[in-house]
Amino acid sequence: MSIDYTERIPNNVDLSGDRRLQRALESWQPRFLRWWGEMGPTLPTQDVYLRTAIDVGREGWAHFGHVALPEYRWGIFLAERDPDRRIAFGQNMGRPVWQQVPGEYRAELQRLIVVQGDTEPASVEQQRRLGLSAPSLYDLRNLFQVNVEEGRHLWAMVYLLHAYFGRTGRDEADALLLRNSGSEDSPRILGAFNEETPDWLSFYMFTYFTDRDGKYQLGTLKESAFDPLSRTCEFMLKEEAHHMFVGTTGVDRVVERTAQLMREHNTDDIGRFGGIPLDVIQKYVNFHYSVSLDLFGGETSTNVANYFTAGLKGRWQEERRGDDHLLTEAVATVQHVENGRIANLRLPALTALNADLRGEYIADCGTGITRWNRILTGHGIDAALHLPHIGFNRQVGAFAGHHVTPDGRILDRVAWEAGRDRWLPTPDDKTHVLSLMRPVYEPGKIAAWVAPPRNGINNRPLDYEYVHF
Repeated sequence: MSIDYTERIPNNVDLSGDRRLQRALESWQPRFLRWWGEMGPTLPTQDVYLRTAIDVGREGWAHFGHVALPEYRWGIFLAERDPDRRIAFGQNMGRPVWQQVPGEYRAELQRLIVVQGDTEPASVEQQRRLGLSAPSLYDLRNLFQVNVEEGRHLWAMVYLLHAYFGRTGRDEADALLLRNSGSEDSPRILGAFNEETPDWLSFYMFTYFTDRDGKYQLGTLKESAFDPLSRTCEFMLKEEAHHMFVGTTGVDRVVERTAQLMREHNTDDIGRFGGIPLDVIQKYVNFHYSVSLDLFGGETSTNVANYFTAGLKGRWQEERRGDDHLLTEAVATVQHVENGRIANLRLPALTALNADLRGEYIADCGTGITRWNRILTGHGIDAALHLPHIGFNRQVGAFAGHHVTPDGRILDRVAWEAGRDRWLPTPDDKTHVLSLMRPVYEPGKIAAWVAPPRNGINNRPLDYEYVHF
């Protein structure tokens, strides 16, 4: 499906065929651009080498070229429609998917779309100052690519709200621009999207761990019986893959440089040589992973069970599952704290769908740990990174209110506070990382705390001018 770039709002949904909807979105567009000007990237640039979607089909969908950020063509792009698609799970399994919102599920679907939509501008707000300390033009370009695509993902959710939810949907679309990350008066809905992203190590961790949560949340919505939502999320997942690539390879390069300095100076204490010590990297892993786990919600949820039964939200790769897709008799095992120790609890699988999705996410996160440890091994370093226990540093779910160490021991508050600085970034750790964040804007050059990337973007060399000032 090609995208019409002759329209004021590029789209592949025949927006011009619905003049009322088109006028409503054209009225929302200046508010979005004002938000971008106020809350988007603070570093002024002339143009950036960006990827822009031109097609959503299998024949290719990306065009590369230098674009001024405020002129990026944000728009509305849905994956191709399958006219034979049927609901794959729940009580409506086997019936044709919905092209309109069923009245009985209106409030639930709107809430799912609003929560997803709220995360998209939040990450732009969290990252708005990172350009001021970019370690290279390659990294600066990747930051801006992530930012404009998060902006387009906001457009995707706003389109659904305007097109299918009437006045309440339009009001919710307006509210998406009124909340701000970290605001005391009107914060973003989910906690992780109110955390700071003050440095590039945090950015790499965010795009690895938190954007990976986004992958799994979008994956469940892609299964939705509401076909416009499903098709929207299917296309968003294509763009989300790049965000996780930025995180994966970014941490790769930090670990690579850390390993080089450890070997060169024969010490773990590489902070004095301009690097990020391995124990600090581990603390950042611990923090961003645990905060991202909270995004999956509590282990049990009757709301999510109801979403599944109704067909609003499925499981990750639902149609590849080998069960009955109803889960009325199925059971699942989750961990919780019982009598001061961690124990297994058997629950109806239908109410434990958050834990099921979290399990898929945890397994995926482990692939990055394997990559990073392979880098350390390649440099002859015995130390290894690891994911902390799922109960560590949790504020949501079965482990909230408990003090669990990274290796899964339960402590009292005093012991936890005594060990906290060994497990989570301290003010001194953050100060050291921030001290390294000095911008490098010369083509082909890179900051000393991170290794260069293995390849450029779209077959361009590393010394290509990805950003013009």
